[in-house]
Amino acid sequence: MNDLPDWMYAPRVEGWFAEDLDNLPQAPPHTELLHGALVFRLARERSWHSRVVAWLVAVLEGAAPVGVRVENSMTVTLDTWNRLEPDVLVSDAAFDPDRTWYTPAEVLLAVEVLSPESEGRDRGVKFRKYAEAGIPHYWIVEEEDGRPVVHVYELERTLSAYAPAGIFRGRVERPVPWPMSIDVGCAAD
Repeated sequence: MNDLPDWMYAPRVEGWFAEDLDNLPQAPPHTELLHGALVFRLARERSWHSRVVAWLVAVLEGAAPVGVRVENSMTVTLDTWNRLEPDVLVSDAAFDPDRTWYTPAEVLLAVEVLSPESEGRDRGVKFRKYAEAGIPHYWIVEEEDGRPVVHVYELERTLSAYAPAGIFRGRVERPVPWPMSIDVGCAAD
C-alpha cells in the first residue's frame, strides 16, 4: 500500500537532483536536498528562532558594505545531490529577482540558528558540507539563557574544513567577511 503522494518519489534511481526542487510546488517551504533525499522541517520554528533570524538579517544588512545582500529562505546548491537552506545567507552576487538558489562561490557567510530539530544537521552535515563546498564563513547561533551566542568559524582552505574563530555573546566583532561590530545581544528581546 502506497501511503505517500506520488510527487514524493524521486524521478530517478539516483534520487533527487538540486534543480528538481524548483519543480516541486507541492513540497513544503524550506525543503532541502541532502544526498539526493528530500529533507522536510519536522517541527514549526519557535518564536525565539524566528526573532533571531529576523534580527540577524536586519543587523547584517545594516553592517554590510554596498553590494552585499543578506537573505533568508534561500538555498545553496552545493552539488547535484545537495541543496541546503541556511537560516541566513550573505552574498555579494548581483541581484537577480528570479533567483531561487546560490552557488557556494557566491556565498560569503552562511548562518544557522539552532533548533532542537535541526541541531544535528547544523552542527554536523551542514558544517561539513558548507566547508567542503568552499563557503568561507559559517556561524552557528545557539540559545543560552534566552540570549543568542554566536559560534564563528572560518574556512581553512587547505583542509576544506572550518576552524573556530570565536564565540560571541552580545557583540560580534569580526574583521571578515568585512569589518563589523554588531550587537546581537538583544536579538531575542
